Amino acid sequence: MRSLTRALLLGTLLLGTLLLVSLAPMESAQAQRRGAPEFLPNVPYDGRLTFVRVKYQLPDFGGGGFRGGRDIPWSHDYPRGERHFTKIVSELSTSRVRIDASNILTLDDPQLGKYPIAYMAEAGFWRPSDAEALGLRNYLAKGGFIIFDDFAGEHWFNFESQMKKVLPNLRPIELDLSHPIFDSFYRIKSLEYDHPIYRGMKSVFYGVFEENDPKKRMLAIVNYNNDLSEYWEFSDTGMFPLDMSNEAYKLGVNYIIYALTR
Repeated sequence: MRSLTRALLLGTLLLGTLLLVSLAPMESAQAQRRGAPEFLPNVPYDGRLTFVRVKYQLPDFGGGGFRGGRDIPWSHDYPRGERHFTKIVSELSTSRVRIDASNILTLDDPQLGKYPIAYMAEAGFWRPSDAEALGLRNYLAKGGFIIFDDFAGEHWFNFESQMKKVLPNLRPIELDLSHPIFDSFYRIKSLEYDHPIYRGMKSVFYGVFEENDPKKRMLAIVNYNNDLSEYWEFSDTGMFPLDMSNEAYKLGVNYIIYALTR
């Protein structure tokens, strides 16, 4: 995986503020909180930087599944969030980036090891099996990096509990602006972010590190009380102020740069 990350290093830096353009709507896109999206087939690995979304089994709440099957938490902002985001990464770099497709994989899928970065939405509902916990542990040990996004409030307690299954001896450590991830491409000047839906919740950023040492490699970034992909998904609609969408993209780009250079 180390050789893969070197091959995927992002190149050209564009100066100034990230300018968002209107992106063409996609036929299968939906606002996830209004209904389940249409899931597109996975694409074969071909060496390009590909957005990988983690799928997990939903808790059994009875009565026909989670909200009657209308809402699938791990799919929130799919596929518009990743399509918009990979378009931005492609525009900012000389890397070969898939902008027209992405993959959905479980943590115990052997294919996951081919991709250096994974993304999970709504970790408050994530309850990995033993095989999935082992899959994520092995993925991170081999150089993988995972982004946890789109969860808030009391959902932290489930996330923390499940991470103990994966990495029993490690703990999330709150980050501040001194960490290199906030200066890996854009220089992030403030971590005062607002959750796009649950206004008033203070966003907090955590890292999970080898040996609980912030000077060592970060295995995971945790966007708590935040939802970067919500900003990505609706960045072409005017739903959120332009500067808020820009900042969400900047953070995402920094995560990619950091993950691919460590």
